[in-house]
Amino acid sequence: MTYTSDQRFISVHNPHTEDWILKIRFPQRRDSGIYECQVGTTPPIGHRMYLSVVEPLTTILGGPELFINTGSTINLTCVVQHSPEPPPAIRWTHNDEEINYDSPRGGVSVITEKGETTTSHLLVQRAKAPDSGRYTCAPANANPRSVLVHVLSGEHPAAMQHGGQLRLQYPLSAALLSVIVTLMGC
Repeated sequence: MTYTSDQRFISVHNPHTEDWILKIRFPQRRDSGIYECQVGTTPPIGHRMYLSVVEPLTTILGGPELFINTGSTINLTCVVQHSPEPPPAIRWTHNDEEINYDSPRGGVSVITEKGETTTSHLLVQRAKAPDSGRYTCAPANANPRSVLVHVLSGEHPAAMQHGGQLRLQYPLSAALLSVIVTLMGC
């Protein structure tokens, strides 16, 4: 018997054993707390346990805005944590349209690693101005998360100079060239 008026809670008895199971449909964070199972004896025998309900968390690393140089690779990493099981699917969209990995544009791919923490990497090679916009990572069993990507041409465009945190991805070759020039100058 379950002592609550909340219809999401139901106790189930396995007729072949003496086990009782408490099932909570659509668990919510507010359901976290101490639960007690009591046996109707005199005096009552009870077993208390703590239930912690966690909500899956979706993040896109480096967000909420990224600034990418034209010709660079857009590399977006979506991380899903605290999910009871890995998401069966993760959908990526660009400006609310599902990304087509086989489009004539080419150079667009996704790599997803499922586990206790699931990561999905969206790669868009040879970024161009039309690749700018809002990218959304939408796991099947967690809330979606978005990031705004700006594809820039030139070294110091005015778009980079507004307030907020700046994240700029450089092509790998430019970073290596910078390191080589620095080392040769020493």
